[in-house]
Amino acid sequence: MMKAIVNVFLKAGVLDSQGKAVHHALASLHFDNVSNVRVGKQIIFSLDEKEEKKAMADVTKMCEELLANTVIEDYTIELVK
Repeated sequence: MMKAIVNVFLKAGVLDSQGKAVHHALASLHFDNVSNVRVGKQIIFSLDEKEEKKAMADVTKMCEELLANTVIEDYTIELVK
């Protein structure tokens, strides 16, 4: 059994309207030392797989087919035993 942690975030150069809204809100709260805010999502799930190479292949396929919009998003995968 493994835990998969997938982080999905917009590619560089793609406008992040949520990030801009968070940056503006932080500035209004006088957190003026914050810049380049980007908002993403994290998906965590258990995977009934013992072989790390197979688990990584499966999770990558999940990301490519469902979890990330690969036209505008990148992702990272972390597997934890």
